[in-house]
Amino acid sequence: MQTFITYVTLFFTGLVLQAQVNTIELTVTNLDSNDGVVLAGLYDSEANWLNKRLQGAIVKIENKRATFTFKDVPDGVYAISTFHDEDNDGKLKMIMGFYPGEDTASSNNAPARFGPPTWEDAKFEVKNGVLIKQLISM
Repeated sequence: MQTFITYVTLFFTGLVLQAQVNTIELTVTNLDSNDGVVLAGLYDSEANWLNKRLQGAIVKIENKRATFTFKDVPDGVYAISTFHDEDNDGKLKMIMGFYPGEDTASSNNAPARFGPPTWEDAKFEVKNGVLIKQLISM
């Protein structure tokens, strides 16, 4: 009987944990060219925004579009930042140290006004094991 209770408990615990896992699909559109790659970072808090990624990905460009999938994302609030790395060097080019020299974009098409987009403008919530689709235009 003890073994049966243990199996039932593990089964229901697995269902609960599975329900808290989400997938985020991101499509970046309106890229200037198919040159280089697009880099994307998924961030899980305002404190980590643009500093420490929860997940990151690099994707080739096809037909001036790039599609990413972030899997196994727990329920929570997130934001995404991307840039078109046209020269494929893994770094965002900066002009005079503060202005991006390559196209950038963030979730919710959060605007960059005199600096990077804010967490408040870029954040979105994921929960209940759903697929969240984000469309970002460069």
